[in-house]
Amino acid sequence: MPKDISCQRYEKSKSKLWVLPDPETRGGGLAGFWTDPAVPSKGVSLTVPPGLHTYQTSEIIMAKSSKPKFDAAASITNELIKIIDRGVLPWRKPWTVGGSSVPLRQNGEPYQGVNNFLLTMRTMMAGYSSPYWMTLRQANELDAKVIKGSKSSVVVYYGTAEREQAESAHGGEAETEDPKTIPFMKSYRVFNADQIEGLDPRFHPVASEPEVYPERAPILHMQSFFEAIGANVSFSGREACYVPNLDKIYMPPIELFENPRNFYAVWGHELGHWTKPRHRLNRNYGDARFGNTAYAREEIVAELCTVFLGQKLGFSAHTLELNAAYLDNWVRVLRSDKRAIFKHAADAQRACDYLVAASEAGQGEQAA
Repeated sequence: MPKDISCQRYEKSKSKLWVLPDPETRGGGLAGFWTDPAVPSKGVSLTVPPGLHTYQTSEIIMAKSSKPKFDAAASITNELIKIIDRGVLPWRKPWTVGGSSVPLRQNGEPYQGVNNFLLTMRTMMAGYSSPYWMTLRQANELDAKVIKGSKSSVVVYYGTAEREQAESAHGGEAETEDPKTIPFMKSYRVFNADQIEGLDPRFHPVASEPEVYPERAPILHMQSFFEAIGANVSFSGREACYVPNLDKIYMPPIELFENPRNFYAVWGHELGHWTKPRHRLNRNYGDARFGNTAYAREEIVAELCTVFLGQKLGFSAHTLELNAAYLDNWVRVLRSDKRAIFKHAADAQRACDYLVAASEAGQGEQAA
């Protein structure tokens, strides 16, 4: 603060409030800085209402920071749009990471939903060999150091807060089934174990060689999983689709797939659609017709459901066609709704969990 400016000072605890005339208000308004005495140049701007004569901290209004608040939803969505605009879907690459088929937290707990999808995508793009991710603090607690220049990855977590507390903290309301609570989303940053020096070797498991299966032939554990779900499936023709009116899936026979993993990926995609009806998961994005937004949203769910199923069973997401129109569907939804990927990843996780539960129940009945 310049020494030649006459100012009044309000002291509280170890901090100081410097108050001086605000030249912009010209009406007796005051501006000030809430500072640490040791570093007075790093004060936080304050606005004091005109005519205020007693400098009570409860009457002082914090001015909004000039630095915009980080918008995790927008940042993640924009990142995803840029990737898709290149015409590549990195989550469709084969998983070559050791120790786990899904990204893991520092404690070994697997990520789910949108965080699983995001970290899978980033693992593929960067070519990481470790499935483990952790915060800077977690790395430091393990006496390890993040390599200088490493770029962090944003992930999110969800929670609920009491309505009165949340409204004061977040400045608004959100839809929730419980009128006393408000859901919220916060973000934090993590680094892959490959970006960290000094970690225990357990964070760098060696990848095993991928299984090799005969071409155009069933893969036993995948076949058993899908058959046990109990969906009505017809293996004929060259098209893959789910017909809601018949509640039936049509699939090309496995003999048409040189790589049998792709056969099960396409089957998983159609089963993702199969979970949509009211008597199953009751997803409703509106009247879905080929090419419209409701159709595009459902396609995103089916795609991500296939990603999650593939992590469990050992295949990568695959569709019979990957063209510009398919990619445009994704981009159109993402551009119109920055939170779409979060909602649809959650829907995809529910669809995957539903199929896993249905398969386990079916296999249990077969064994009984």
